[in-house]
Amino acid sequence: MKSLTGEKLSQAVGLTRAAGCDVWLTFVRETAVSGDPVLGLILEGGLTWQSALMVSSTGEKVAIVGNYDADPLRTSGNWDLIVPYIQGIGKPLLEQLERLAPENGKVAVNFSKNDVQSDGIGHGMFLLLQDYLNGTRFEGALVSAEDILMPLRGVKTPLEIANMRGAIVETDRLFAEIGAFATVGVTERAVFEMVHERIKERKLGFAWDESADPIVNSGPHSMIGHGLASDSITLQPGHVFHIDLGVIKDGYSSDIQRCWYVSGGEEIPQDVLDVVAAVNGAISAGAEALAPGALGHEVDAAARSYLVGCGYDEYLHAFGHQVGRTAHDGGAVLGPLWERYGRTPSIPIRAGEVYTLELGVIMEKRGYLGLEEMVLVTDHGVEWLTQRQLELTTVF
Repeated sequence: MKSLTGEKLSQAVGLTRAAGCDVWLTFVRETAVSGDPVLGLILEGGLTWQSALMVSSTGEKVAIVGNYDADPLRTSGNWDLIVPYIQGIGKPLLEQLERLAPENGKVAVNFSKNDVQSDGIGHGMFLLLQDYLNGTRFEGALVSAEDILMPLRGVKTPLEIANMRGAIVETDRLFAEIGAFATVGVTERAVFEMVHERIKERKLGFAWDESADPIVNSGPHSMIGHGLASDSITLQPGHVFHIDLGVIKDGYSSDIQRCWYVSGGEEIPQDVLDVVAAVNGAISAGAEALAPGALGHEVDAAARSYLVGCGYDEYLHAFGHQVGRTAHDGGAVLGPLWERYGRTPSIPIRAGEVYTLELGVIMEKRGYLGLEEMVLVTDHGVEWLTQRQLELTTVF
């Protein structure tokens, strides 16, 4: 069976060619300390000495590594040529570039002003690479690899989609357990610690910094956004109880938000029902605009205008982001044309990408009511990967 690494390396060949580059070069060292975000896609294991992982537009995959790192790469079967070295990488690096890149060829390297997942080469390593190339015909040939890296991470293979479905199943299981555990008087922190116990028992990973995964909110005094669960705020009647949760299973993430109404025995009030309807309507409006070729800011505008049209304040973030090996997986963003997002809201959407669709409303006396779904972009629109939460349930 073809490995995920093999699938992604094969995918990288066509992307390197489409980007107009002769070679895509990932240049790393001591990957246990400062690994490039792309390594999990193209490498099984780690590297110690300076290493050059190269994919050519003609399809050849070459790894130049320290001699003690060579055997695992040979065993993987993913590389056409392994070039081990002892004293220094400079000479073999130039030899392979001369062979793989024609005169005046472009060499794509992992730096980016727009995308954190495409910005894996450290400044020191970039300077070192420039030192090796100074005085050669490759001086000045380095270009950003973001047009390779963003679709490589973003356009999922069938195995990647299967792994993400598995992460969603585990997250739904946790949400069911949260709904059973949460009662009036329970603290946000108690909910947080219960979820942590289950995640660790099941040997799952955290989709973002575990100190804030999950995000737990109950009522109007809770930290909205990337806050920490409180050991003094308790679930009380009239609160909206909100969870933002993501786990990693088999190397791939989920990122989902769910809400409950904390009831003292009464039915869910109309103001809460109205917000649920508006939030879901805005998510649906964004989903209808999400298709291959659409621009992220167009999708965001569809959701944002729907919510504002319902009489609520606009949300202060992007409508959606890509999910993959992490919850925030880089690439195109379904967001407004704000400075903070760089060019990512203007990147055309591709079939095979997975996005969150997320927004909410801060209810002054009740707390934050936010929902987040996950969708796969298909040739004709979206496939919902999550079972949508269209109604609130109650906790007592």
